[in-house]
Amino acid sequence: MNDLSHDPICALATANGTGAIAVIRVSGTGAKALVSKAFSKNLQALPRHTVHLGWMRSASGERLDEVLATLFDNGKSFTGEESVELACHGSPYIQQLLLQRLVEVGCRLAEPGEFTKRAFLNGRLDLSQAEAVADLIAAQSKQAHQVALQQLRGRFSSELQQLREQLINFAALIELELDFAEEDVEFADRSSLKQLVASVLQMVRRLAASFELGNAIKQGVPVAIVGAPNTGKSTLLNQLLGEERAIVSNIAGTTRDVIEEVLNIEGIQFRLIDTAGIRQTTETIEALGIERSQQKIEQAKIVLCLADSGDASNLQETMEWVQSLKTLHPDKNILLTLNKADLTTAPNLNPQEEVLQISALTGNGISALKDKLVKLVLGDFSIQDETIVSNARHHAALELTAAALDRAQAGLDGQTTADFIAMDIREAMRQLGHITGQIDVDTDILGTIFSKFCIGK
Repeated sequence: MNDLSHDPICALATANGTGAIAVIRVSGTGAKALVSKAFSKNLQALPRHTVHLGWMRSASGERLDEVLATLFDNGKSFTGEESVELACHGSPYIQQLLLQRLVEVGCRLAEPGEFTKRAFLNGRLDLSQAEAVADLIAAQSKQAHQVALQQLRGRFSSELQQLREQLINFAALIELELDFAEEDVEFADRSSLKQLVASVLQMVRRLAASFELGNAIKQGVPVAIVGAPNTGKSTLLNQLLGEERAIVSNIAGTTRDVIEEVLNIEGIQFRLIDTAGIRQTTETIEALGIERSQQKIEQAKIVLCLADSGDASNLQETMEWVQSLKTLHPDKNILLTLNKADLTTAPNLNPQEEVLQISALTGNGISALKDKLVKLVLGDFSIQDETIVSNARHHAALELTAAALDRAQAGLDGQTTADFIAMDIREAMRQLGHITGQIDVDTDILGTIFSKFCIGK
């Protein structure tokens, strides 16, 4: 894989800033001996996996801070190396003072993600689990936390391993045929192989398809609230948030810029975007707001097209606009939403057009709207019961796996020789192995992956 570097490294493992305590992690060969040079006790002589109260001292013996030192033996720490974690007081000055002292006694400051990289290189985590560490740290919602935690626990890795094992068995039979090519022996039943490839391909495609959901959960789902002036866009934003975030007025064109707020529904983070009312105008500032509104429509995953249910002209224009948006943006969820249901009776609409009727003022229909937003994001996936892919690198590898399996499947259906089918199966296995790091991963790729981590992780 890569040459393992076990030189002792140190870094702040907790967030930068002031707090009650901070934790400094030291990892590598001789970590206990090095820390002992600055600690009031000889950590090498103390029992493993224990915690000890003592003083960190300067080179001249001056007391720097009273700390708790937690000891980890080689193979039993996060990194898989001999490690010491120092819990000190959370003053940024003290943190830097202790890090400087550790460097003086022979430690090196850790690079971004170097602790997790060592955990991967030492076999404590596979590559997909290592990447899940960064996702877990960055999680800002319940569902993002759950997706990352499942990956960290090895659920994704386990599924990939099962897929690879099935392909290994397939490849073994094909390779055996190649060894006896001159005898024209067929060891593998072609119909069974077709079923196997079809089964694995279906699972790979399902995993790849989950990336859209995983990425939405990880990044948040942008939802643009759009429509003509005075249809209640700002009132709807306030109702969803449960607070007066946007100015509400019966004067057309009140909202002149884009307002963005975050709303968490059932553990999914939605980025609500209240846009300026779209209409023809000669007023310069309002025109700029409308231009930004149109840009936000391009960026949104879900577009709530709000119409005044009591204004027949506005309703007709909005319905036509919805159809136009669906044609222009087939990848987006465009939802026709009729507002002011408290003031008017429901109009007769095309039964094939999905419509939500709400009152942004009274809150009627808001619960159904929230349920619909969650349903649009989840689709037919179950976060509790399925592995959800949220990493772009994993998605790319799954797409390449599917392409290789497609070729193998076509080869089995046609007259392709066993050697070409074997090449495609080996490529599929290689791509799956890249995700977990079972197959050698280029050093540059590893560098890119772990450079995105924060220092100390």
